[in-house]
Amino acid sequence: MRIARQLTIFFICSLLLLAGCVYELDVQQGNKLEPADVEKVTVGMTRSQVRFLLGTPVVSDSFHADRWDYLYYFRPGGSTTAERRWLIVWFDDNVVREIQRDVATKPG
Repeated sequence: MRIARQLTIFFICSLLLLAGCVYELDVQQGNKLEPADVEKVTVGMTRSQVRFLLGTPVVSDSFHADRWDYLYYFRPGGSTTAERRWLIVWFDDNVVREIQRDVATKPG
């Protein structure tokens, strides 16, 4: 009887300790923008060359067919800080006309 009571107390304490161990997943959204790849994008490149370097854009607006937005968000599990990147590529027909790197994103 005494051993059963001690085992019960041990298991209850173990469960309470394990309940405090919560694993938080990493949150990653968008395209991982490697700085080396972003620097390779230059004015005069074609859409397929940009897509080869950076992947498919996260936002391809049908009202602004000449603009591709690449967004990236990464927050490690258990962290309150996040890495954010936003790159905008503007096209004239099929050719890059302008690149906006490190566009400011809202904190939070």
